[in-house]
Amino acid sequence: MFLSVFDMFKVGIGPSSSHTMGPMVAGGMFLDRLRNSPFRAQGLRATLHGSLAFTGVGHATDRATILGLAGFSPATYDPEAAEAALAAIRATKSIDAPGIGPLAFDPATDLVFDYGPNLPGHANGMVLRATDAQGDVILEETYYSIGGGFVLTDKDLAASTEARKSAPAAVPHPFDSAAAMLEMARASGLSIAAMKRANELKFRSAAELDKGIARIWEVMNGCISRGMEGSGILPGGLKVRRRAKGIHEKLMAERGLNMTPPHVINDWMSLYAMAVNEENAAGGQVVTAPTNGAAGVVPAVIRYWLDHVPGASQARVGEFLLTAAAIGGLCKHNASISGAECGCQAEVGSAAAMAAAGLAAVLGGTPEQVENAAEIALEHHLGMTCDPVKGLVQVPCIERNGLGAIKAVSAASLALRGDGQHLVSLDACIETMRQTGRDMNEKYKETSLGGLAVNVPNC
Repeated sequence: MFLSVFDMFKVGIGPSSSHTMGPMVAGGMFLDRLRNSPFRAQGLRATLHGSLAFTGVGHATDRATILGLAGFSPATYDPEAAEAALAAIRATKSIDAPGIGPLAFDPATDLVFDYGPNLPGHANGMVLRATDAQGDVILEETYYSIGGGFVLTDKDLAASTEARKSAPAAVPHPFDSAAAMLEMARASGLSIAAMKRANELKFRSAAELDKGIARIWEVMNGCISRGMEGSGILPGGLKVRRRAKGIHEKLMAERGLNMTPPHVINDWMSLYAMAVNEENAAGGQVVTAPTNGAAGVVPAVIRYWLDHVPGASQARVGEFLLTAAAIGGLCKHNASISGAECGCQAEVGSAAAMAAAGLAAVLGGTPEQVENAAEIALEHHLGMTCDPVKGLVQVPCIERNGLGAIKAVSAASLALRGDGQHLVSLDACIETMRQTGRDMNEKYKETSLGGLAVNVPNC
């Protein structure tokens, strides 16, 4: 099993990696199929199923799908160009697909929200179709947005299931469980980050790896800074006020005061995370970590470490991110990082495990202590539902990232007080998350049909 650090951390846009980034990516994948098709398409249609339908409007899934079919991608997204493209599509009832030409598409009728049963492969399913001049379907593909911006076709999904049973990836340290990871660390004498780095270098040069990791942190940190400066009301109709700026101003005013209580450090961690998730909710540029809904936890813990922990060095951010990516890969491979599959335990829970592991690593933890930190953080998110009010990644998501960051730091600190030996393994926690997600009622998994979503007024 090999998932790159650049699979776990992708530069994209808000508010959702599975509902916004994924459908946009799927649109681009369908365009590639059209370009290679022997048939001349005249029109396009899209149908959203399951969670993509139930919370699609709140997550801008309709916009993202249309923009993907218009050639936009999350990594290079230009908001002004996107708005101009959407206006033109509504006016002309056609999409000028790059390399293909104008295709008939009326957003009011050719994009359908299907609130029936989920498609068989995943809760986040969508079907894209190309039609001829008579309106007959000449090309059709089903896509599943499986969380974190990952998109699979039906064929990909079947291959992915088979890959779990196949031979290890051709990398120096092909661990697919925490137990194997720790055994390889003992045998090699390497840290988790060093093993992860060696695996990455099978696919890219050291310079490319370091440049890419630096870019990830640059975008993460920039997102924190923008979030602490933003003000006003978040879009979507809930009228949620952005709070990060006000919290930051109050914390800065209190800095240096002798009477400031020690627990205020928690407010700094929450601030950094909330700043990211307010930016995400506003549709800004974020990094999946491992998803958009959980994008604030990892950068918040890194920023906490850099700004508040003596001896922290930006030169070691790569070590943090590589360690976090190793843990995130185990969560994704053996369970899920998708709220639609396993609830918020798979998003903020996985993010907290990743952040706790990264922090424990840069604070000098052994591989056993790093694994313990991840386990503690994940264990205390088990069972957490995904219940966004009005389908928006705002309530409870923004604050939940702040509390996830606090739990991550506490988990790392607790693990470092021990020797790495503990009763519940990370593998057991991940398997528990998988089973809990499988058994969780669908209304608590990103459909906005249960939990806070039905007990909080939507207007």
